[in-house]
Amino acid sequence: MKVSGEATLNAPVPEVYAALIDPAMLVRTIPGCQRLEQVGTDSYRATVTAGVASIKGIFSGEVHLTDQNAPNSFTLHASGAGAPGTVNAVARVALADAEAGATLLRYEADATIGGVIGGVGQRMLTGVARKTAAEFFAAVDRELAGAVALAGAGAGTLATGTLATGGVATGGVATGGVAAGGVAVTPGAAEAGAQPAAASAGTSGAAAGGVWARPAPIIDPARQRMRDLLVGAAFGAVVALLGVIVGAIVAGW
Repeated sequence: MKVSGEATLNAPVPEVYAALIDPAMLVRTIPGCQRLEQVGTDSYRATVTAGVASIKGIFSGEVHLTDQNAPNSFTLHASGAGAPGTVNAVARVALADAEAGATLLRYEADATIGGVIGGVGQRMLTGVARKTAAEFFAAVDRELAGAVALAGAGAGTLATGTLATGGVATGGVATGGVAAGGVAVTPGAAEAGAQPAAASAGTSGAAAGGVWARPAPIIDPARQRMRDLLVGAAFGAVVALLGVIVGAIVAGW
């Protein structure tokens, strides 16, 4: 199966390129991605929930980046297997300058799909692949826009350490340290006056062997209260109905 397409992201080419090879960014933006674990230079073990229509399940596999020509292009190799079947894919990504400082991204992917999911029609598989790619690029675009907004709003606050609790990373949150521009700082290093250590090549702010997990979704308190209220009301209605039934039986109806 061959799939190609393009997308426009509202950020300069270098920023888009850095985001697309940053595992902390990818684990938050790839639809269904639950976990990334670095197993080598530019190589990651991945856990992804994916599927087509009712055929869904968890895939475990590996992702590897090659032919990196920063910040213009790279090739992504991915393979995975799970209950729905197997997937092997090679995707070539190219970036070019667009108007107003944006980036035009073009991709060409060639995938081989086997197992139960391989029995789905190619037209449906192609449609799902393009929809997933569009969701991914839209998520990356939102993350980049959010990073710019955060940088603008917190430029003076970061220096005071107000936003440094637990660690802040360019493009996301890094557990256990602060990472920015490819520099990793261990907890307490800034207080001790220690110099930051350069991050390993290709890890974008994380040392080799790092693990990135998808953050838990943020729950809106108002929606949660409404959900709890509805669940409580439903439970109360069931209990009341059971009471009526039991009372009717005792009364000999």
